[in-house]
Amino acid sequence: MGVEQMIKMAVIAVVVILVIVLLCVGYVKAPPDMAYIISGFKKKSKIVIGKATIRIPFLERLDKLNLRLIPIDVKTSNAVPTADYININVDATVNVKISNDPERLRLAAENFLNKNTEYVAGVAREVLEGNVREIVGKMKLEEMVSDRQKFATLVKENAEPDLAAMGLDIISFNVQNFVDGNEVIENLGIDNIVKIKKAAAIARAESERDIKVAQASADKESNDAAVAAQTEIAKKQNELAIKKSELQIEADTKKAEADAAYEIQKEEQRKTIEITTANANIAKQEREIELKQKEVAVKEQALDAEVKKQAEADKYAAQQRADADLYQRQKDAEAKQFEAQRAAEARKAQAEAERYSKEQEAAGIRAVGEAEASAIQAKGIAEAEAMEKKAEAYAKYNKAAVAEMMIKVLPDVAAKIAEPLGQIDKITIIGGGEGAGNGVDQVAGNVPAVMAKLFESMKEATGIDLAEIVKADTYDAKVNRNVNVTGLDDINLVVKDQKPE
Repeated sequence: MGVEQMIKMAVIAVVVILVIVLLCVGYVKAPPDMAYIISGFKKKSKIVIGKATIRIPFLERLDKLNLRLIPIDVKTSNAVPTADYININVDATVNVKISNDPERLRLAAENFLNKNTEYVAGVAREVLEGNVREIVGKMKLEEMVSDRQKFATLVKENAEPDLAAMGLDIISFNVQNFVDGNEVIENLGIDNIVKIKKAAAIARAESERDIKVAQASADKESNDAAVAAQTEIAKKQNELAIKKSELQIEADTKKAEADAAYEIQKEEQRKTIEITTANANIAKQEREIELKQKEVAVKEQALDAEVKKQAEADKYAAQQRADADLYQRQKDAEAKQFEAQRAAEARKAQAEAERYSKEQEAAGIRAVGEAEASAIQAKGIAEAEAMEKKAEAYAKYNKAAVAEMMIKVLPDVAAKIAEPLGQIDKITIIGGGEGAGNGVDQVAGNVPAVMAKLFESMKEATGIDLAEIVKADTYDAKVNRNVNVTGLDDINLVVKDQKPE
């Protein structure tokens, strides 16, 4: 490599190094709140905000403009008359800043380059105060006080062209206070207070009136609702009373039916008991008859034929009496059952009449009377039918049973015939002979004579000779077997005289 080439390479290296050094020295980076203005190399200056760029050293100049907000307190130095000629002082707070717009920024650079913020604030304050005075002269005091936002907007709109010519932007304008030396604003406030109080009093009176009207309407509606509720309650209570009456009637009906069923069941049980008792009595009588038959058999073996005949007659008579007694008890039981059934039907009819009387009280008395008449008629019919049953039972008695009944009452008849003799305290007899008998015999013989006539009368009436029946139990009848009982349909016994074998 030659010297010339080395010199060339060295020159190139030096140039490169110089270029690198120049680039490093000329490299600048602008922050977002700062505007870098590079001028000198070109005719039009270069503005950099928040970017990096290269400044040619020694050929270009770097200047800075602060883009931060500048707060300004704007106050009128003396009183300013309003449109209604009232002198006031205005106190406002304004925020301005150097504009980001390139054209305005160039104007700001021409006006405020390398100036501090106090200088910028002083210039802007003078412009703003002048605009405030201008707007105050155009507006009335009451309008400004009542609408501060309108006043601030007018001042801002009026001052923006002047500040824009300097490269400044108005960010905010706020009115702090209006002050006058004659207490006009305070009087306006008092007038407004009075108006507000008046409006409030009127509104309060109207509200109280509306409240009273609404309260009266509510009371009326409440009263109407209470009356309607009480009416509905009364209706429901009436319905409840009617329902209770219906339920009570139904309960009484069920109770009457239950009582009637109980009485019917009771009568059925009594009937069953009576039938069972009658059957037991029949069985007992049959057993007694069997015993008597066995006794007769023993007596037949002991006494031979004559006793056997008499035993057969006694047996037949006992059977007839047992049959008659059984038939009588059965008929009595049937008559009592019939009476009980009639009585149950009468009670049922009476219960139905009472239920009907509760449903229709007006017709109750007549229904009860008809029910009682029906009950009395039913009872009379029952009694008549019972008497008819008894008559039928008596009609079925044979003459043997009638004779037995007549024989049973003979002692009572004799006692009644002899009863007058027991009332005699003393007898005085005058006269009397031996052939005719004395008076005592005549008195004592009166009873047998009456009995004999009674026997004859009963024989003529019934055809039954009680004298012959009585003789059948005598010694002559039992020993000599000489008895002839006539007049009985079921018994016609003739025993001839015969001797034991």
